[in-house]
Amino acid sequence: MTGAASGIGLATARLLAARGARVAAVDRVKPEPDSPDIVPLVADVTDDAAVRAAVAEAGERFGGRLDIVVNNAGIGAAGTVEDNDEDEWRHVLDVNVLGIVRVTRAALPLLRQAVAENGQAAVVNTCSVAGIAGLPQRALYSASKGAVYALTLAMAADHVREGIRVNCVTPGTADTPWVGRLLDAAPDPEAERAALNARQPMGRLVSADEVAAGIAYLASPFASATTGTALAVDAGMEGLRLRPRPS
Repeated sequence: MTGAASGIGLATARLLAARGARVAAVDRVKPEPDSPDIVPLVADVTDDAAVRAAVAEAGERFGGRLDIVVNNAGIGAAGTVEDNDEDEWRHVLDVNVLGIVRVTRAALPLLRQAVAENGQAAVVNTCSVAGIAGLPQRALYSASKGAVYALTLAMAADHVREGIRVNCVTPGTADTPWVGRLLDAAPDPEAERAALNARQPMGRLVSADEVAAGIAYLASPFASATTGTALAVDAGMEGLRLRPRPS
């Protein structure tokens, strides 16, 4: 899985390992696993050669097959369409969208081998509620995650008859190091955190472990009839429209 050094990626790697999986944890900086079943690998998802090398190494370590690919690597961006220059647009799309393309493309032969040996394989992409709901000051990030959502559906259609399921999770605002850095940079971090909590109907941020549980479900045999689906782990943000609390 990619983006495995912290946040949702690290939580997912730990959960999958705890459930008996051997996990290739890939990130730009070498992950520091706390389980012998997590193998740290270094690759930048914008570098196709590095991605192919990491996927090949994972395949060698895991018997020539990959049962699950989790495309979690991603970066954020704030602002309207006026606020990010074209280089930033290219960079975010390169990581968030083309990163999924590079990793999955490299992994497909190993996923097909898993189908041949085990009957099925799974790809899970990390999308976002920002990809399907309009949020202010998130034009570039929302565009990238909207593309991830569409790409998930297209990949699911392309590979369903091969026995490869493709789904995504759509987290709400999650309590991760990236969000923590955004809060630290705000003029009033406590007020900004309160606003983010209030934006989600449950009145709190989503935890990385909660998102990891959604990813693990979609990757597992329990979801063997599920493909082309976006699983919301967003504290109700996408689907609920609550009345304001009485003052």
